[in-house]
Amino acid sequence: MRGTLSDRTGAALLMAPLLLFLILAYAWPFLGVVKWSFTLPTPGLGQYGALATDPLVQSVFVRTLRIALIVTLVSVTAAYAITVVWVRGSPAQRVLAEFCILVPFWISVLTRAFGWVALLSNRGLINTWLQSMGFISEPLTLVRNEFGVIVGMTHFLIPFAVFPLASAMRSLDERVLLAARGLGSSRMRTFWTVFVPMTRSGVIGSAMIVFVFSLGFFVTPAILGGGRSVMIAELIYLRIFQSPDWGLGAAISVVLVLFVGALMALLFRYVKPKQLV
Repeated sequence: MRGTLSDRTGAALLMAPLLLFLILAYAWPFLGVVKWSFTLPTPGLGQYGALATDPLVQSVFVRTLRIALIVTLVSVTAAYAITVVWVRGSPAQRVLAEFCILVPFWISVLTRAFGWVALLSNRGLINTWLQSMGFISEPLTLVRNEFGVIVGMTHFLIPFAVFPLASAMRSLDERVLLAARGLGSSRMRTFWTVFVPMTRSGVIGSAMIVFVFSLGFFVTPAILGGGRSVMIAELIYLRIFQSPDWGLGAAISVVLVLFVGALMALLFRYVKPKQLV
């Protein structure tokens, strides 16, 4: 009993600096934002009422959710295919997959965003090539819209989706797959009925990471959206730094944080903890 109590006390002491840092760096500033949402420009619930009635804010919320869902679906699907090659491919395939996963981390988000602008703009490489080959007569609108935002965000978030999937695939018991094959199951059937269900925890984890990242994404949507596909993080920036309307920006921030918190609560409510590790 003493040993257990001593272990708990030691763990609490080790965690205390981290807890203090989180309070000072995150909780305390967030409480200030909550205060702004109720006091600026006048005390009351007026800013939250504006959220419920302002069509601009509502359209931005809907657009953000739509883009986040699409980016999550595409990113997790692409990351799953890449991870299968990385974990179960030949040595050469693993090296190539690892190169594709790690290289994006070495390039800044700004460089990647402007790189996509150079590729997708009306005079970019893709439109220039398509026109020179005779496939199109007029340049396609591939940037300064939702399509450009989705492409840029997906490119950035795929590596983040890979690691939870890789952890789930590497922890999979190979004997289960061998048993399925020994019972006459084809490779494709084994993949869909055994391999994919057993890596569900990785899919859930990567989907949550990508979706939460997408909700608060700022730099890439601001550059590739060109002000025409404003997402919630950009709206908060505009309200606080350009309007200025600190109260409404703070209220939007509070609602976004509460929404993400509700998502996490639902995740841990309906998914067993063991499925996430």
